[in-house]
Amino acid sequence: MRYFYVTLFTLLVSPVVFAQYPSGGNRGGQSMNLGHFYGKVVDEVTGKPIESASIQLSQNKMDTATKKRRDFVVAVMLSDKKGDFSIDKLPILSSYQLLITAVGYNTYNEKVAFNLKMGGGDMSQMLNAVDKDLGNIKMKQNVQVLQGVVVNASKPLVQMNIDRKVFNVDKSLTSVGGTAIDVMKNVPSVNVDIDGNVSLRGATPQIFIDGRPTTLTLDQIPADEIESVEIITNPSAKFDASGGGSGILNIVLKKNRKAGYNGNVRANLDSRLRYGVGADINIKEGKINFFANTMYNQRKSLSTQSIDRIDHFDDITAALSQNGKPVNTGHFAFARAGFDYLADIRNTFTLSGVLVGGKFNSEDLLHINRDSTFPSYITNETGISNTDGNFTFNNYGGTLSYKHNFAKPDKNITADINYNYSKNSNNSIFSTQYFNTDGTAKTPLFQQQTIGGGTTKYFTGQTDYSDPISDKIKLEAGLRAAVRNYSSFNENFFYNTAESKYMPIPGLDSKYQFTDQVYAAYTTFSQKIKNFTYQLGGRIESSQYSGKLIDSNQVFKNSYPFSFFPSVFLTQKINDKQDIQLNYSRKINRPNFFQLIPYYDFSDSLNISRGNPRLVPEFTNLFELNYDLNFKNGNNIIATLYYRHTSNLISRYQYRDKNPNPDKDDSIFISSYANANSSSAYGLEVTSTNKIADWWSLTSNVNVYNSTINGNNLQSDLNNQKVSWFGKINNQFKLPKNYSIQLTGDYTSKTITPPNRSGGGGGRFFGGGDLSTANGYTDPVYGFDIALRKDFLKDKAASLTLSMNDIFRTRVYRTHSISNFSNTVYSIQDNERRRDPQMVRLSFNWRFGKFDVSLFKRKNLKADQEGLQNGMQGIGQ
Repeated sequence: MRYFYVTLFTLLVSPVVFAQYPSGGNRGGQSMNLGHFYGKVVDEVTGKPIESASIQLSQNKMDTATKKRRDFVVAVMLSDKKGDFSIDKLPILSSYQLLITAVGYNTYNEKVAFNLKMGGGDMSQMLNAVDKDLGNIKMKQNVQVLQGVVVNASKPLVQMNIDRKVFNVDKSLTSVGGTAIDVMKNVPSVNVDIDGNVSLRGATPQIFIDGRPTTLTLDQIPADEIESVEIITNPSAKFDASGGGSGILNIVLKKNRKAGYNGNVRANLDSRLRYGVGADINIKEGKINFFANTMYNQRKSLSTQSIDRIDHFDDITAALSQNGKPVNTGHFAFARAGFDYLADIRNTFTLSGVLVGGKFNSEDLLHINRDSTFPSYITNETGISNTDGNFTFNNYGGTLSYKHNFAKPDKNITADINYNYSKNSNNSIFSTQYFNTDGTAKTPLFQQQTIGGGTTKYFTGQTDYSDPISDKIKLEAGLRAAVRNYSSFNENFFYNTAESKYMPIPGLDSKYQFTDQVYAAYTTFSQKIKNFTYQLGGRIESSQYSGKLIDSNQVFKNSYPFSFFPSVFLTQKINDKQDIQLNYSRKINRPNFFQLIPYYDFSDSLNISRGNPRLVPEFTNLFELNYDLNFKNGNNIIATLYYRHTSNLISRYQYRDKNPNPDKDDSIFISSYANANSSSAYGLEVTSTNKIADWWSLTSNVNVYNSTINGNNLQSDLNNQKVSWFGKINNQFKLPKNYSIQLTGDYTSKTITPPNRSGGGGGRFFGGGDLSTANGYTDPVYGFDIALRKDFLKDKAASLTLSMNDIFRTRVYRTHSISNFSNTVYSIQDNERRRDPQMVRLSFNWRFGKFDVSLFKRKNLKADQEGLQNGMQGIGQ
């Protein structure tokens, strides 16, 4: 009798059902999908409707692939503004599980069915049964979850994981309106010098953007476009082995994926009346997420510098003193746009592009005083050297990414290709003249012009595979190819007063090009055994450099066959609040083309430099022991013992040789590169986050280390060693009426001069700049920055930030170096520099749009939705 009524019911309604489907469909399968559930989700206490609650309806049935029964999700949706939901076209003879979740509420989980009563013969009851009202479903608030949401909505300044630290830039008030250099000044473990060069535990780290290497410099990246900075001190085999074990700073750019639309508009003005403007926009609709950022900034930088040098050449002593006040002005613009296409639940495509351009002008009037002492007489002269130059750059880049999520949770494969093209040009005029002590001209005015430029084409392709074999075992693997083509030229001219024009100096010109290729493959395997986790990794890299001096048609090639780079990570979870980890990795730092080409660079007449084609790569072994301890109220401390040993250290090296200028018949000092025996560093770094009070949070970082450089193979007594320390503090104060203050400070003790890895054509000062094998050091330096912010408008949609750097004018950078060439030939040099003290900046930021939790909810229901949307931003080397 039951099946009779079902058949009769189907015959009565099937004409309507069939009319709703095109011909050729599986009508027999659709004829029974007539069920309809609907209802309203409300708050248990207030009775108010709950918008965007997640509604999931699942059915337990046979899996045709595994021949086993399992739950299948048959419908997913969100409640509307009135809390209503409606799910139709459901099989009427099945039973279901209804799961409802909402932020801040306990989960609702109940069985539901249509409960057809066939035996009564009541056809109206059967028709009503397939259109079932589930009524008001009352959700009970979860106080703990609500508290958790509040905490997560406001990220701390620094989040600490066992393998990296994450610095959230939106909490850094002092960097608002600045560049990535201003951001790095607040990042734990990172030290920034006067020129914006960063070091991580005494070495120069690799700079990544969104998990990939970049050709952009830090001063070309606006701070307001940065979401966070990830500090990875000992990368595993997943990451590039190049860089000499100096770590990675990964800059994650902003890219919101909130449903609907949102963005911000901002502007700033500094005390030198230079302004900046910018805007972000994000639009999420359906399967498309569009994002765009743009920014324009002006800059004016004021510096003071002095150089004092004494050179001893047997029985001759020469003293040189230089003082100047360089001024740099200019502007740069940044634009980035792209979109994500969520093709389906498992496949996401991302296409994005970036444009960066700028122009800077530099002026410097240098006052020179030279005294020379000879066996029988003394000479004295003064001079003036004026520099007027400009520098222009443009950068274009694009990225195409793809990610596929398998049905198995967290199993995925990604692929991306990146192309970047950059072009720069420079034009400088140097005017120099020397005078006698009575003010009369000793030499005629000498004017020199240099014109240069270059292009870089950088391509990378990468694919990564991740497979959690079980809940305790994970396998990862990947391939990577990186090809860089570089070309550059430098032309020199002198002003011929007789002909009233600049004449070329071909002997000082240089034109060269090179290609750099690196190919790599890696795999890692990790397993968790109770509270112990280990990860073993291996990476193979092969690289080659090929360069050409165009004028002389000289070709230089260096090939480095396959090298193996292992990594080991061992983690023991002591309890819920404590972890300890031991890790190891091996890295390489290959000499670049600038360090290899054996041509003389005369761009600075006081500092002639030359490459060394006999350089070999340096290899570094890194060890870390980390201890992570979590306290109540979000307090945390991470202590790290580390050791780094480098063999064949690529170092600056200075020697005396015949002047390569054919018009000169004397000997000069030449700055070049050489492989020193080794260097090592070991130390203790402690980073902590502390909530002192409800209104005061403190982040502090201290690094005490010992550095040693052994250059005995270059010079018998060429060793240097020193214990140094570096510290940072970052105070965040929350005040009444939506005011907040950030006060930061940093201190660097006396430190031996670090290795110079810039690869440029020589230093601008005698001694080649930072000489890693010289007996040199930097004096202690410290400073404080402060910022005040006021949030206003509804939901704190707008803010004003007033900031000042180096508030006590204490950041003065002093270096001292001694270069010994023999007992009677040596040089002593002292430098002092100061740049942009007490700069004041006022910034305005207005955030607009709406936040729709639908995307967040959908991510909760579908296991890998977050990975689909964010995978292209993660690091997966």
